[in-house]
Amino acid sequence: MQLLVATDWLRLSVWLPAFVVGLGLVLGVLILLGRAFADSVREAGHPRLILGGLAVLVGVVLLLTWLGVELPRE
Repeated sequence: MQLLVATDWLRLSVWLPAFVVGLGLVLGVLILLGRAFADSVREAGHPRLILGGLAVLVGVVLLLTWLGVELPRE
């Protein structure tokens, strides 16, 4: 039992830095893309149209997911 616990701690200590770095990279990319999107919306001529279209798109995806619609696979 002790060997199993030691192995889990060893595995955790090896993989934890990789998870932290990976999470940081993903968050950095999401922040960068979010700021670029916000800048594009601010510069657009009709920002309400863009945000409304985005809301409709999210709503349609949620509705189709709730209904259980699946895309065809090849």
